Amino acid sequence: MKASHKLTLGLFSLLTLVGCGKEIDHTKIRQDGFVFCGQGRPSTFNPQLVDGGITVESIAPQLFDTLLTLDPITHQPRPNIAKHWTVNDSGTEYVFSLREGVEFQTTKWFTPTRSMNADDVVFSFDRIINKHNPFHHVGESIYPWFAAINFSALVSEVTAIDDLHVRFTLTKPDNSFISNISTAHAPILSAEYAQQLKQNGQRANIDQLPVGSGPFYLDEYQVSDLVRLKRHDHYWGGAASMKQVVFDISHRGAGALAKLLRQECDVLNSPLSSQIPIIDADESVVLQAKPAMNAAFVAINTQHQALADVRVRKALSLAINRDTIIEAVYFGSGTKADSLVPPDIVRYDTNASQLRYDRNYAMALLREAGYENNLVLDMAVPLEPRVYNPSPRKTAELIQANFSDIGVQLNLITDDRSKRVELANMDNIDLLLTGWVGNTGDPDNYLRPLLSCASKQKGLNLSSWCNPDFDTLLDLALEVANPRYRANLYNQAQEILSEEMPVLPLAHGKKYQAHSVNLGGFKTSPFNSQPFDQVTRLK
Repeated sequence: MKASHKLTLGLFSLLTLVGCGKEIDHTKIRQDGFVFCGQGRPSTFNPQLVDGGITVESIAPQLFDTLLTLDPITHQPRPNIAKHWTVNDSGTEYVFSLREGVEFQTTKWFTPTRSMNADDVVFSFDRIINKHNPFHHVGESIYPWFAAINFSALVSEVTAIDDLHVRFTLTKPDNSFISNISTAHAPILSAEYAQQLKQNGQRANIDQLPVGSGPFYLDEYQVSDLVRLKRHDHYWGGAASMKQVVFDISHRGAGALAKLLRQECDVLNSPLSSQIPIIDADESVVLQAKPAMNAAFVAINTQHQALADVRVRKALSLAINRDTIIEAVYFGSGTKADSLVPPDIVRYDTNASQLRYDRNYAMALLREAGYENNLVLDMAVPLEPRVYNPSPRKTAELIQANFSDIGVQLNLITDDRSKRVELANMDNIDLLLTGWVGNTGDPDNYLRPLLSCASKQKGLNLSSWCNPDFDTLLDLALEVANPRYRANLYNQAQEILSEEMPVLPLAHGKKYQAHSVNLGGFKTSPFNSQPFDQVTRLK
């Protein structure tokens, strides 16, 4: 696979933002804000440049607006700073009408002179699709989320019709386009700010010192300690109730839970499944559960000799006792995966024969393939708990034991630095324990980024697997409007995955968020944290 791409954007150099690691004054913060805990530090403040993590899941919705947002119930796009939109008969031209009076944030590094207009929308998307845009290569990013859905090949041009109308021209019809630009990955940046940075020779600051139009602006960043956001008083939706939000990034796991119970944190995002009973028993905390829009899975490097044999891949799947994983890792809060696509998105009548636990059949397949008791594999295991896998180490150890039971030796490569994008080069890795958090309610959002041929070419398909028939079904599904036909096409695509097994689906995790009973107004979504503009202190 292609070499990995560097996504760390030099945030350590932000001397204007970085403090001296001083303790967070929780009492003072609670006078006009709240403390949010439970996630790691950001590698950038621009969600265009990453495919997940705290930036996309929690910080970006506070800093930036998107043209549209996704309804948390129907998963369908709805207006945001675009009031409405039209599409031509061929489905290749979308025109968005923008809201008037959307103000960008005034920060220590930028004071806007105008409201958001079509030029800002054009700049925000042209940066992604146009290699000649002066900001395209800033941050050395491949725009991984957009690359995975082949966005640059879909959108041929973004043009301003006038100040409040912008046109997107597509190369072909695509039913997922509207949903994709409704995600946190598609923020509207300030073209005026970009021009100022270009003139001053400070282009990198566009991602390090962000300017958006969201309800909060970045005020302070202490590496490995905190991110402080303050209220944007001219937010178009009305000034937020809270004057500040502090993301405490100094502790995760048990440390973050201890802070919640000591009331040093007001919100704990994605607590571990093992912590749920403890949180649920605490009367000072409210526990919210959200639908499972994610999937944990094992990516198989299909380029390796043994793993190129589908019989070996099926044997490994049959060897995994998913019931044990659900019980020991998810503590009953997760569900076994029949596919990469969560069941709430599209119902899949799975070929369950490949996903059941059957030790004897697994051993027979290995024997038939010529790998009886002589197969040694390495599996990379990123250790950071995620909503799709609350304990990667324990999951890996259970899989290791299952494989040992069929005569396969599995060596675990555990490293906190083993992130999905950084492991795009899997030349020396046989398996990768990983997962995916959905950004939309469209099945394409799960299948194309992870397993398409285009994703393989860009070095993002971790299985290095390509099947033209699979891609054809995905492409047809994007052009067909009838929901029944689309569901049938996605079922056919998943049948191919069931037969080829380039990945081993494990489970769908449930997303939890715990917060103090003294706080209210949180908006729930199965995809990410919503803007905190309505959050208020009750007493």
